[in-house]
Amino acid sequence: MKNRVSAIVPAYNEAQNIASVLSVLGDVPEIHEMIVVDDGSTDNTAEMARQNGAIVVSLPENLGKGGAMKAGASLASGDVVLFLDADLVGLTVDHVRQLLVPVLTGESEATVGIFDGGRASTDWAQALAPFLSGQRVLRRQLLVGFEHIDMAGYGVELQLHRQLKRMGISPQEVVLQEVTQVVKEEKMGLVKGFSARMRMYWEIIREIPRV
Repeated sequence: MKNRVSAIVPAYNEAQNIASVLSVLGDVPEIHEMIVVDDGSTDNTAEMARQNGAIVVSLPENLGKGGAMKAGASLASGDVVLFLDADLVGLTVDHVRQLLVPVLTGESEATVGIFDGGRASTDWAQALAPFLSGQRVLRRQLLVGFEHIDMAGYGVELQLHRQLKRMGISPQEVVLQEVTQVVKEEKMGLVKGFSARMRMYWEIIREIPRV
């Protein structure tokens, strides 16, 4: 496994959560760089990321998840790119390696992580739509031909899934046991969190005609 791996973590106001994700990534031997894209955060996400060993790209304004992922990928030097959400709970080194190894060994061109056993709400959502998972590994060269990901917002995973499919690539599903994530209502409160969730769903639905 001679490939270099760049881990990219898009983050918006994740100062309370990102350290635990980066601490895991820092212990994964296959990863040679961690890139956090601070997507216009108003908290100290960038500072926390630097304190935990990440290269930080600070965007002057919030571009959305797709824009943040593109910004990170443009800086990455690895042959293989790992995308992870900044708010994961229960992530371990073994989980990350399970995502990486099929791509590093040539068994698969891409993988996608599916939650199981973490919490009912996130397990249920990914069981219904596994292609919306933000936990992914793929060869960086595949991103060259991707269109619209910077404009996709939370619909970026749908774009990635469909464009890989057009290339004839079906990401290998990797079950991430007992992994979940902090939901928006927990981060922002019930009202603001629900509003943010509705915006997320709209951005996903909006992407359907493009794909």
